[in-house]
Amino acid sequence: MAGKRKAKQVIEDLSKPSKWRLQHGGFSEPIRASDPETGSPVQHRRAVDTLGMMLASGSITPQMHEAGEVFRGLFRAACFDSMSTSQLLRIPGSRVDTLSTMQIEARRRVAAALDLLGGHESPCGSCAWFVVGLEFSVREWSMRQGWAGRTVHGPVGQGILVGTLGTLAMHFGLTPRAKAA
Repeated sequence: MAGKRKAKQVIEDLSKPSKWRLQHGGFSEPIRASDPETGSPVQHRRAVDTLGMMLASGSITPQMHEAGEVFRGLFRAACFDSMSTSQLLRIPGSRVDTLSTMQIEARRRVAAALDLLGGHESPCGSCAWFVVGLEFSVREWSMRQGWAGRTVHGPVGQGILVGTLGTLAMHFGLTPRAKAA
């Protein structure tokens, strides 16, 4: 009786994105830097995001892209995108749900931007929350979101995103306000 041969193991190169990840979008060239905590050299690859692709294609202006990055930074600082975790070390008399001053200020600024866009339930507010803040794709958000029982079509979703970014650019002072006639 002949024995079965073992198949050769293919060793995956962990310094590069996997085949599965590459089919979902491209990456920038690796950037060499040092880890701020340990000082050891690391290599970062940045996934191409929706705003970056729209800037590269000319769909949005650099000011709109910057406004999206500012909103995304505030969104992350406000900890709206993080998952709640339990503390490993519990100190008696301390509370887990306390917010830092930076988080409170970031939440205030995100709320002000969303109010300007029409609130959470408006098309622009929802687009800012999901596409810019939570980094959903426009297609993913369009399929999820709908008004009056209808979903948002892809080109309409992109138009809503462009309008959202234009409004955010004016809100953050990156584009001049139009003068009243």
